[in-house]
Amino acid sequence: MPHFLKNRDARRLFLDRHLLLRPGSGAGRGADLEAVLNGLGFAQVDSVNTLARAHDLILWSRRGRYRPPALEGLIARHRAAFEHWTHDAAVIPMRFYPMWRLKFARDEAHMQRRWPKWRREGWDAEFDSVLRHIADHGPASSSDLGGEEPRGSGGWWDWHPSKTALEYLWRSGRLAIRHRSGFRKVYDLAKRVIPAEHLARRLDDAEIVDWALAAALERLGFATSGELAAFFAIATPDEAKRWCAEALAAGRIVEIDVEMADGAIRRSYSSPALLDLVPALPEPSSRIRLLSPFDPALRDRARAERLFGFRYRIEIFVPAGRRQYGYYVFPVLQGDRLIGRLDARREEGALAVRAFWPEPGLRMGQGRIAGLAAELRRIAPLAGVQDIRHAPDWLRG
Repeated sequence: MPHFLKNRDARRLFLDRHLLLRPGSGAGRGADLEAVLNGLGFAQVDSVNTLARAHDLILWSRRGRYRPPALEGLIARHRAAFEHWTHDAAVIPMRFYPMWRLKFARDEAHMQRRWPKWRREGWDAEFDSVLRHIADHGPASSSDLGGEEPRGSGGWWDWHPSKTALEYLWRSGRLAIRHRSGFRKVYDLAKRVIPAEHLARRLDDAEIVDWALAAALERLGFATSGELAAFFAIATPDEAKRWCAEALAAGRIVEIDVEMADGAIRRSYSSPALLDLVPALPEPSSRIRLLSPFDPALRDRARAERLFGFRYRIEIFVPAGRRQYGYYVFPVLQGDRLIGRLDARREEGALAVRAFWPEPGLRMGQGRIAGLAAELRRIAPLAGVQDIRHAPDWLRG
């Protein structure tokens, strides 16, 4: 008979694994920041900066004292983190680098399979040319090589050959991001960026797959095999199914029925150690938290909707007249509930609050309004503003 996890307990275990259940009181830099990144597994990188970039907001949501230079130092000076891909571009703990070798190989094979669809004349030779240039002349960005992508680029097929070469060589592990200048990636040879102990470590594919799926479960609390495979996007769905069957037979994991927000039951996997945490989970912090649209807790939109009853879709690519909420609205968490979404951005040196939409049936009493105001005051220094201005009709019903 599978274990049963009530929705309330499932939400709390999930949020605790994502470092959102308890107050975050650490320094938000150095070893503390490295521990946060390790606990999350990664922080997605995104260029949109209406209020704060995604990776900065993800880390700030866990550590209110965090500021962007701390992450820059972790990557560029201390080499305690590197940039690569999970499901998308992300900052990843450096200790995970040896496990990314399998992803380098699989990403390269995938790019090779797609090659006929986007190759252009001269691109083959460009790869060796770009590698030689960086080896001889040092770190380079796309602009250094004449490879700026055009505005409104539709993808690799629109890029300059050297820009494509840089991306290909980075995704396949030959290059690494040394640092960013503004938001532009500056690449160097991997051997000049990655610390020797991580660069030299080798694991076989089976070890990497085992690590990727076990580490994903540790960070999710419970998951299906498909959710485990998607977390780091290293193991394939078939590998995840086999791993779950073998881990279940060995007693490493257990089957569990998880109650969703609508009362439906979803069969998942967890571990005895994770389930032992549930009775001791604290009551959630009452703080209202502004989350990034790319927060790890919300990255899987379908899972968030099932677990919290919160349907979220980013509307950046939706024509303005067809948007339900706005260009880039922020999910808002209170306790173990997602209570609404906020449209706020920097405008003329102030934080402009355009609208807050509470979830249906949620009462926005004075306590919640005060809690939201307190969160806006907390985020103002991260956004680089002092004033907070509300539109007359900002609180929607």
